[in-house]
Amino acid sequence: MTVLRSADHAPLTPKGRATRARIVDAAAALIFERGVSGTSLDDVKAAASVSSSQLYHYFADKVALVSAVIAHQVDAVLGGQEPYLSHLDSMAALRAWRDAVVRVRRTLNCHGGCPIGSLASELAESDNTLRREAAAGFSRWAERIRVGLHAMRERGELRAEADPAVLATAILASTQGGILLSQAHRSTAPLEIALDTMLDYVASFLTPRGQKGRRAGTGRVRVPNRA
Repeated sequence: MTVLRSADHAPLTPKGRATRARIVDAAAALIFERGVSGTSLDDVKAAASVSSSQLYHYFADKVALVSAVIAHQVDAVLGGQEPYLSHLDSMAALRAWRDAVVRVRRTLNCHGGCPIGSLASELAESDNTLRREAAAGFSRWAERIRVGLHAMRERGELRAEADPAVLATAILASTQGGILLSQAHRSTAPLEIALDTMLDYVASFLTPRGQKGRRAGTGRVRVPNRA
């Protein structure tokens, strides 16, 4: 369990954790709307209703705050996809996850990009430390996909030449590209095309066993029908 600390490394009290969370929530919302460069610490202070001394008690500088926002957004994106990500071990489960991702974009009317992708795009050429943190978030996401594909291959449902890590990266890249195009076109169609094409490619690796589905009682999708 991670122990949250202040800028001077002192462990946070419950009240301190709540204040810090309020600051990060406010910063995340502003940065998602305006970008990192368009969000000042004064903006964050006003949105979170905190003083300068409070802000600097928790974050030494803007870089430290943006780092916390990256961690927050990664947790929010991955958490929002549970329990889908926990059971991506069948084509039915992968397609249910695909439907959930598309539903989120429809709910937003395709406004805004992926919270992680937007941060990565802005920070990739300006701050190597923050770029690596965003990349680590993508790696966490890809790993969740990889685990399910690996389970399918281990059960003999995907052919041996199917590489779970490569396929997971391709699925995530399709998701990110599809989200960007959906934002530009204000339509989920590009995202749906990208994910459907990628999942059809994954299905091309199915063995006869995979085509038939898992043995009775273990092949159902264990997720609710909601995003």
